[in-house]
Amino acid sequence: MSVQFSDQAMQEVKRIINFYPEGKQKSAVIPVLHLAQQEFGGWLSVETMDCVASILNLKPIEVYEVATFYSMYYLKPVGKYIFEVCQTGPCMLNGSDDIIKYIYEKLGIKPGGTTADGMFTLKTVECLGACGYAPIMQLGKNYREHLTKEKVDAIIEECRRSQAQNN
Repeated sequence: MSVQFSDQAMQEVKRIINFYPEGKQKSAVIPVLHLAQQEFGGWLSVETMDCVASILNLKPIEVYEVATFYSMYYLKPVGKYIFEVCQTGPCMLNGSDDIIKYIYEKLGIKPGGTTADGMFTLKTVECLGACGYAPIMQLGKNYREHLTKEKVDAIIEECRRSQAQNN
């Protein structure tokens, strides 16, 4: 196995596993996948998922099923900033299709794509559970509500400023 958690991350994996009853380590798959994604560059390679399966004593397919089901896991490299735009009914009725198209025009990336500089990824997702604030996107742990083209421009600029300050 070429992928290995750092000692500190492995301690956290063990803590997570011990939270669940003996023989129920499969229950730890979601938090361990979150930790793995954080530990291994922001996405889950097959090797990373196989490592998680091995640690949890699961078949690899059991880990793949979880990782491919939930939109919070990324199966290929993603940008530093991930624009997850809701595309369900209420958001579509309030213009999410226009927002997605605008982001494409502004950044040159279609849903699922990442900018050449690795800064932005555009992703469409199912309901974010904030229909009253449509159209909406999730950016990290935060929601950006009542999106307009002007708000998207401000969000992109905010991300670029933040990136420049961190360099």
